[in-house]
Amino acid sequence: MNSTPSSAARAARAQVAARLLDVRRSAGLKAVELAATCGWHKSKVSRLENARMLPSDADIRAWCAACRAPDQVSDLIAKTRDADLLYVEWKRLHRDGIRRMQESAVPLYEGTSVFRVYCHNVVPGLSQVHGYAEALMNLISDFQGTPNDSPEAATARLERSRVIYEGQHRFVLLIEQAVLGYRFGTPSVMAGQLGYLLEVMSLPTVAFGILPQPAERTMWPLETFMIFDNSRVQVETLTAEINITAPDEIAAYSRAFDRLRDMAVFGPKARALILEEIAALG
Repeated sequence: MNSTPSSAARAARAQVAARLLDVRRSAGLKAVELAATCGWHKSKVSRLENARMLPSDADIRAWCAACRAPDQVSDLIAKTRDADLLYVEWKRLHRDGIRRMQESAVPLYEGTSVFRVYCHNVVPGLSQVHGYAEALMNLISDFQGTPNDSPEAATARLERSRVIYEGQHRFVLLIEQAVLGYRFGTPSVMAGQLGYLLEVMSLPTVAFGILPQPAERTMWPLETFMIFDNSRVQVETLTAEINITAPDEIAAYSRAFDRLRDMAVFGPKARALILEEIAALG
């Protein structure tokens, strides 16, 4: 999967770099002079001004001090943090375990009216049972080499997912049929997970669709993504979470989601596919 930052992330980083360059030039300093004043290697100034790295808070303070522009510090720090959040590696998000990340997303979930979710590899987090979530997060922690708090993280995920039963939220959840056969946990865990999907799809606020494998495709399988109303798209790659807020990119994911939804089966046909997979568990 492609783990390159989205164009929105690149643009945000480029804006920070351009501001740093403008601050230096306004101060009449050469790059080598700024580097010397800050005690840096001269290549660091080039990397910052060409958006090859984002500055830390300390970098910004040192930069603005050298350029005698203390009034620029707070705004540059805010813009840098915004740019940083657009593309975040999982290792950084999970550096203290996965539970904290699950909890931090609660306000976003509670504030979203319409969720559109497409998963090609796992059952959507909003419809996972504890055993399945724990087994999945255990694998993720092991692969990433991050602290393993999978039992607590699974509990936090289920707490976050309570929105599916509360308020005025609406959900369109799509999965590839192959997801039903990907086993995380014991056969009994998988049976419980598949059975829970039958419960979730019966909820009046949920449209649960499955893209059948034999069908002709009008849209290729994509990376897992979630659309929160029409304000944000979260894309999951192997190495990072990408948060997209640019309207044109959100529109592109919305078009892709519509095509995927048109290929999916719902209701009795979807239930039949799940029941077949339950039967295959023995």
